[in-house]
Amino acid sequence: MTLDSSQDGLQPGTSPRDAPSPLHVRHVNLARGFRGGERQTLLLIEALASDASDTGISQSLVCRRDSPMREALTDTGVTLIDADHALAGHFSPRADVVHAHEAKAVHWAWLERRLKGSPYLLTRRVPQPVKDKAFNRLTYRGAALGVAISSVIETHLRERHWCPVARVPSVLSGAPSDPARVAALRERFAGRVVIGHIGALVDRHKGQRVLLEAARRLRHARPELCFVLLGEGEDAEALKAESADLDNVTWEGFTPHVGDYLEIMTLFAFPSRNEGLGSTLLDAMDHGVPIVASRVDGIPDLIEHDVSGVLVAPNDAEALSEALDALLDDPARRERLAATARAHLAAFTPAAMAASYLEHYRAIAGTARE
Repeated sequence: MTLDSSQDGLQPGTSPRDAPSPLHVRHVNLARGFRGGERQTLLLIEALASDASDTGISQSLVCRRDSPMREALTDTGVTLIDADHALAGHFSPRADVVHAHEAKAVHWAWLERRLKGSPYLLTRRVPQPVKDKAFNRLTYRGAALGVAISSVIETHLRERHWCPVARVPSVLSGAPSDPARVAALRERFAGRVVIGHIGALVDRHKGQRVLLEAARRLRHARPELCFVLLGEGEDAEALKAESADLDNVTWEGFTPHVGDYLEIMTLFAFPSRNEGLGSTLLDAMDHGVPIVASRVDGIPDLIEHDVSGVLVAPNDAEALSEALDALLDDPARRERLAATARAHLAAFTPAAMAASYLEHYRAIAGTARE
């Protein structure tokens, strides 16, 4: 759990002529909604914008006209470029580096390179191997760099031998909490022990049905428990219907105030069936919530079993319920796991991610100018 984070700002005694040369980075994210990848895109842009005067970097974002990211970037000085598909948005001045943040963005970046010669890097966030198709080979081979957010994704990319590969993990969002809202939640759930879950309600990915089965198993033995699930998604109605008989399950929907809920959780359950990394786990760690998660894909990059959390087999409600039950009876172990997890978070901050990407941007732009 380490990440190099060299800084490119001026050091004391540095002369102005040694300052970093201006660099324009064009981010591309053509996703329709707002999920983990879009949150990470925003965190990177905001971190880079906060140091723009020191680094000499300027930024633009190519995104859909209905993208939720637009409002969040209103006061950052980032130029927004409209593109509802990969063929749009190519009339702006050439950028020094293009950063593709999701699959459709890779196609956009490849076309931009064909039109203007802009080098691009891509970030791969999903754990499934890239399909070996002609256009994927073309667009990945055209990239100056493929960035993986976890070790399993890095392995898949290296096995393809399509482009140079580096790893830069996703980071915590620094989800704040408000004392008044936290107090209201504590009053609302008074007398209950909250086991929390945050994630898109897409069972084939996040495994909420595994969590519901665990809630069913613990319902009578642990009547004080309340499983509180935050998020929305395509399986929302089906999951709510399937849990209608469970009085220990509460669906909260989407909320921008996840930090408030993390403050009232005794445990965090994350039974994903597949996961690129699981950056939500970092927010739980930041709030000191002990974690029980699936041993799958990139999650072990963040959690070492019985050191910084508890790992269980995926798709196994019995193992999940037993792990939760054991931790509830062992507060000293919960405190140890939470403290160890929190101690590793320095490598997973937006500033660390921005420093790593900035180093890659400068290397790519420098090579392109040679």
